[in-house]
Amino acid sequence: MDVDPRQYEQIVVNDNDIHSIVMSYLVHNCFKETVDSFIASTGMKQPSDYLDHMEKRKRIFTLALEGNALKAIELTEELAPDLLEKNKDLHFDLLSLHFVELVRSRKITEALEFARSKLSPLGNVQNFVAKLENFMTLLAFDEPEKSPMNHLLSIEYRQPVVESLNRAILAHANLPSCTPMERLIQQTTVVRQCLNQELAKDVPPPFSLKDFLEC
Repeated sequence: MDVDPRQYEQIVVNDNDIHSIVMSYLVHNCFKETVDSFIASTGMKQPSDYLDHMEKRKRIFTLALEGNALKAIELTEELAPDLLEKNKDLHFDLLSLHFVELVRSRKITEALEFARSKLSPLGNVQNFVAKLENFMTLLAFDEPEKSPMNHLLSIEYRQPVVESLNRAILAHANLPSCTPMERLIQQTTVVRQCLNQELAKDVPPPFSLKDFLEC
């Protein structure tokens, strides 16, 4: 359902609220340089309590994205000591990133030993069985990039793992794991779907931020 712009154009939105939403998104994603520029241009107060934590988070997930998962794990354990111990799924995913890097580097003997010592013990957990089998499939190919599981070698595979790690670290520090901007889009989507259902529309179209911005 398309809402008549006249129904909301007269609603006043406070600039400070918009600035806070943008700032929270930038801090959440560790865009420090952009945070500095945004503070300078808007005159917002620097969120000092967040900046040190943001720098540490950025260091961690940059390492994970670059393939240095073991160092990312080490720094995560320093910043959030019991996080990975309590979150076995996330710990397994991070360990798997290191395994993938060994395979990519053709360090097959090291990869096998790492899988035996670090991944296999977790393989007894039902949730990890299928994942472990997929990773071990990479070892069956001289060129893992041509295996059916080659997506495990991609940056696209690492990205959601890193995003989950970032959210988990934030939650561990009692900071919001989801930004207000994300919540606004989620809530807008739900409201739109509910309105369409009430008006007996067929299939409610999902909210599209791109379409909304182009209106």
